[in-house]
Amino acid sequence: MIDTIANGLNNLSNFPFFYYPLTFIVSLLVGSFLNVVILRTPKILEQEFRQECCDLLEVKDIKEESTRKKLSLSYPPSTCPECDTKIKPWHNIPVVSYLFLKGQCSNCKTSISIRYPIIELVTALLSLLTIFLLGFSTTGLLSLLLLWTLITLTVIDIDTYLLPDNLTLPLLWLGLVINSFGIITDLSSAVWGAIFGYLSLWSVYWLFKLLTKKEGMGYGDFKLLAALGAWMGWQSVPLIILLSSFVGAVIGIVGIIIMGRDKNIPIPFGPYLAIAGWIAFLWGDSIIDFYFNTFAV
Repeated sequence: MIDTIANGLNNLSNFPFFYYPLTFIVSLLVGSFLNVVILRTPKILEQEFRQECCDLLEVKDIKEESTRKKLSLSYPPSTCPECDTKIKPWHNIPVVSYLFLKGQCSNCKTSISIRYPIIELVTALLSLLTIFLLGFSTTGLLSLLLLWTLITLTVIDIDTYLLPDNLTLPLLWLGLVINSFGIITDLSSAVWGAIFGYLSLWSVYWLFKLLTKKEGMGYGDFKLLAALGAWMGWQSVPLIILLSSFVGAVIGIVGIIIMGRDKNIPIPFGPYLAIAGWIAFLWGDSIIDFYFNTFAV
């Protein structure tokens, strides 16, 4: 079955005028869905945690049953947060609807955050870059799943300082499954990548906590690096750690100098891991080759 799919993709790869526009359009739609996932996942987790606490304590939720809505990714339908008007399908076309409505609700004219079309457009452009570099192939299409999940985790972590298990753990298992077929790396490297990825940050976490009595990062960071190791193999983990530290330092310095960010405000580490992981995924071999060719003694 894998061979059949691969052969079909190889045949389509001869028609870039078909798969590049297709990738862009589909990725715009995916970006629109990612906005929903980013917005609702933390609220769903909060609701579930609240309910579990009430069940454990055997108390009723202080919120009235009649006003409490059980959230999911599909329910309730998307509405304007200001006037509660249901968003019509033609008002939800990625990027286009935002421009057509001039960034406002069609009913109450409340401003809509520009973040939504930015996420849609970034998702589409990075997806195009991925297919351009990896081709319209099994590897290229599976890599889009990794990219879309990393985008989602990045924004959620920036918003809430959370890396939800219901995103990081499926990403980890998917990496192990696809590499059981040797698509990106061999299974042994993937398994040890997951182990090495988790234990490396877990060790740093406990060392930092023992020395400072503070928590420097969350367990979600361990799981995200484990997932990246499962996708790329244990050989990629040191590069991802180094790149994430570099990316974090650059963004942190820019934030302090240009944006005047308070250096004492906690900064989520997940986005740096996600950015570093994606750079390592696309250009890891080139970066390593450049390093050894430049600094080899």
